[in-house]
Amino acid sequence: MSSKAGRLEFKSRPIGYVGSVLVGIAFAAGWTPCIGPILASILLYASTEKNMMSGIILLFSYSLGLGVPFLVSALAFNSFLAYFSRMNRYLRVISIISGIFLIVIGVMLFFNF
Repeated sequence: MSSKAGRLEFKSRPIGYVGSVLVGIAFAAGWTPCIGPILASILLYASTEKNMMSGIILLFSYSLGLGVPFLVSALAFNSFLAYFSRMNRYLRVISIISGIFLIVIGVMLFFNF
C-alpha cells in the first residue's frame, strides 16, 4: 500500500495577482469540506435569530476566529523559521513522541476511556 499524498508543487512562485488568485482558489477548494458544514450551520442558526444583529455577531465572530490565526501566523512566519531551524535537530524525537502519543490516544478511544 502506498502512502503518497497528492500535491501540487510549483518550481517557481505564481506570477502576480493572477497566481495569487489561483492559489487562493485551490486553497479554498481544499478547505471546503472542512469549513462548509460549520459555516452552513452558522448561517442556518443566524437565519433563525429574531434580529439581524445577532446573526451579524455570529458571522463576525466566526470570521474573526477563522481569520485572526492566519494573520498572526503571517506576522510570525519569519520568527517561526528562525526557531524551527534550531528545532530541526530534535524533529525525529518529536515525531517519535507524537506517534507514541497518537497510538496511546487511539488505544484509549478503542477501549472507550
